[in-house]
Parts: sequence; structure tokens; C-alpha cells
Amino acid sequence: MNRIDANVGEGILERMRADVNRALEKPVEERRWAMAIDLQKCVGCNACTVSCNAENALPPGVVYRPVTEEEVGTFPHARLRWLPRPCMQCEKPPCVNVCPVSATWQRPDGIVTIDYDVCIGCRYCIVACPYQARTFDFGENHTDYSAHPGQPYETDRPSFENGEERQRHAHSHESPVGNARKCTYCVHRLESGMLPSCVTTCIGGATYFGDLNDKESLIHELAGSPRIMHLKEELGTHPRTFYLT
Repeated sequence: MNRIDANVGEGILERMRADVNRALEKPVEERRWAMAIDLQKCVGCNACTVSCNAENALPPGVVYRPVTEEEVGTFPHARLRWLPRPCMQCEKPPCVNVCPVSATWQRPDGIVTIDYDVCIGCRYCIVACPYQARTFDFGENHTDYSAHPGQPYETDRPSFENGEERQRHAHSHESPVGNARKCTYCVHRLESGMLPSCVTTCIGGATYFGDLNDKESLIHELAGSPRIMHLKEELGTHPRTFYLT
């Protein structure tokens, strides 16, 4: 029995939370956050997508973690497989170099994020991303919750994306309306010692997270698995979101 199997009883989520809090004790430049998604456990429920939307108060049309469906194998041995696709958090992100105003940048811990106050909405980064992991917030579907309390998405609810509280209002052009947007591994949760929202709500236990630089972490163990698969590995972007097939 390997260590991952042995720790199922004590709780995988508890172990990953401990990994995150241990990483937070180190200087930020010594952390290397990563995410693993086990495709054999993903059931295509979209709970991760829904929780991400709720956590980041995303309006319709803006999705950070879509789940795609594909058919693998050939008849009569074909089956469906679901592929959650958050930001790949590349070690060599092509989206950073094309930004003309340096609004897209890479933190010392490797997380690629966007400064909404600097972004000019040129969408170069959206074109440059080979994983289609970025969306653009046109602001067309934002609603004013005070005027329409029955609407499922409201823009006057505060969002703490990127660790900063933002208030969005309908018919305004305040950021992030008019900006490119993407998954940031819920960095605002990480800095409070919490796991990304998609990790805690995955009903199949298919999503793992932690500090790759921590040899005692679960994510470090998974990084050594022979089942690892990186999307578009030939591009040399070195994604820190990887899959177990």
C-alpha cells in the first residue's frame, strides 16, 4: 500500500490543508503551487465549475473551470471521459509576454494572475493562451441584485478575487468589466490557509492541490506518478496543472 492509500482514512482534504498551511510558513518565493486532476475519478458532475462560479461571483459567460466531455476508445470499448480545465498555471506562461501593459504577471509562487486595474482589455493574452483558459468579461450579463433580487447572479455582492475586495455594479465599466479573467487557484483562499474552492467541492475526490516544493506534500507524491499527463506538453509551457490518466 502506498502512502496516498494509507492516508485515505485520515482524510485527504485534511492532509492537503495541512500541506497548504505548512507551505504558508515559507517565504512566498519558496512555494510552487500545483494542481492534479485524476481523470479516473472525475464523474463530470460540474460541482467544481459551480463552486468556482460562486466563490468568485462570476457572471454568466465567464467560466474559470469548464469541464469538457470526450469519447475515448473505440466501439465496443468506448467510454466517456470528463476533463476539467482550469488555468494550467504554466511555469513559462505565453500569456505574460504578450501583455502590452504587464497586467498579466507571474507571482513569486508561480501563480499567473491579472491586475484588473491595469488591464486594458486588448485580449492578446486570450489569443496567446494555448489552453483557452481565459475569458473576457464584457459586462453584458451583469445584473443589479438590489433591483432584481431573484436573479441568480448579482454584481453588487463583493468578490475577493486576487485577495482584493471588489464591488461590481450593473451598467458600470468598473473592473473586472472590460478585462480578461482567469483561474488563480483561489489565491485569496490560499493566503488564508484554505484550499481552492474546486478542490473542496469535488464529490469524486478527483482534484488535489499543494506545494510541489514540499517533499512531504501529497501533490509532490502525485507528481511522481507514472500516470501523469500534461496538456500540450510539446509546447514547452510546463503546466503546473496536470492530470492522472
